[in-house]
Amino acid sequence: MLEIKAVEKPDERRDFPRGHLEAVHMTGLDFAVGTFEPGWKWSESVAPIAGTDSCQVHHNGYCVSGRMRLRMDDGAEQEVGPGDVFVVSPGHDAWVVSDEPCVVYDFAGQMATDYAKSKG
Repeated sequence: MLEIKAVEKPDERRDFPRGHLEAVHMTGLDFAVGTFEPGWKWSESVAPIAGTDSCQVHHNGYCVSGRMRLRMDDGAEQEVGPGDVFVVSPGHDAWVVSDEPCVVYDFAGQMATDYAKSKG
């Protein structure tokens, strides 16, 4: 099997307050590019769509630009910035801390299938 798709031609785009997600769906991989504007916060922009108190999506990501702070439900916090590779398990909040958009590549697959989708 050989499968190639261009990120510039996503299969799907999801808009939410102060951001959007563009995804390509492939065999065995959903790849997403998330763009989060300054002032974006998961608990304000996506929680009303997801219907959960914290993000319940697992992320395997790479931060391309901007900075984002992540807080786990247990209170642990860290920040990601350009060039950082990260893994975040379900049960977290996140918000942009830079004056520029935070762009994140997500390889987990779950972000492209479940993120910012209504559970109802």
